[in-house]
Amino acid sequence: MSVRRCQREVDSAEFIEWIAVSGMEGFSDEMDDLRCGLVTAAIYNVNRDTKKAPKPFGPVDVVPWLTDMAPDEAEPILLDDARAQSNMLRAALFGKASNG
Repeated sequence: MSVRRCQREVDSAEFIEWIAVSGMEGFSDEMDDLRCGLVTAAIYNVNRDTKKAPKPFGPVDVVPWLTDMAPDEAEPILLDDARAQSNMLRAALFGKASNG
């Protein structure tokens, strides 16, 4: 779609909605590179010699400028209480600490 056509067909409210969706869904060049890196790493991993390269490749290994998107190597948080562990996971994933 051309810029002129887009300006005719998309009003400012819809444009703001698309900006919000873009922020939530990850419509960016970096995300496109990450998606391509995932596919490329999968192809490498299927065809790699596991003796020469025992560790599987990830997207950052095949798209080197994605280093900012590399996951932190943080230690997992393991609690002794199973309920507390579940509440922590629920809060991290869904923003609430318990079912009730």
